[in-house]
Amino acid sequence: MGIWKFDPYHTQVEFSAKHLGMMTVRGHFAEVTATGDIYPEQPERSTIEATINTASIRTNNEQRDKDLRASNFLEVEKFPTMTFKSTKIEAAGPELYTLTGDLTIKGNTRPVTLKVVKYGEFNDPNMGHRIGYAAEGEINRKEFGMTFEMMLDGKWIVSNEIQINIEGELIEAKESETAGSASS
Repeated sequence: MGIWKFDPYHTQVEFSAKHLGMMTVRGHFAEVTATGDIYPEQPERSTIEATINTASIRTNNEQRDKDLRASNFLEVEKFPTMTFKSTKIEAAGPELYTLTGDLTIKGNTRPVTLKVVKYGEFNDPNMGHRIGYAAEGEINRKEFGMTFEMMLDGKWIVSNEIQINIEGELIEAKESETAGSASS
C-alpha cells in the first residue's frame, strides 16, 4: 500500500458527445489532480479521488469551449471544479476492474461506474514506481444539470450521452513527500 498521485504529464481525461447525431465531438480537461491509496496486490482496497478544473475544458474550438463553460453546460464561474470519489473497486477479470464512485458536476452528485484496465507496472529509480490504467464509461449530462436542449431539423444538437475516457499513470509518492504533506 502507498500514497499515489496521477502523473499530470501522463494523465488524460477526455470526453466525447455526438453533434446532430452524426459527428463525434471530442475534448479534454487540461487540469486534473488525482490521488489515491493504492494497493497494487489488493485493488479492491484502493481508493481514488480526482478534481478537475472545469474552466480547463478544451475541444479545439474556442467558441465551443466558451459555450461549454457557460450556464447551459459547466457554469464554471459558479462551479470551478468537478470531483470524483471512488466508493468500490471490484475485479472483473485479469487486469480488469469495475470502478464505482460519486461524480459531482455543477453540485449534482451521481454514482458512476467505469470499466478499468491495468496497462502495466514499471519501477525505475529515476522515474519512480508507476502503474498505468485506462478507464471508460458513460454519463447522461442532464443528470448533472446540463440541460441544454436544442434540435435542428429533428436532431439533437448535443447528445445527452457523454462518453468518458481516462488514461493515466499513477506514481508512488516517496516517503519524504508523504511525510512532508502530513505535517502541512
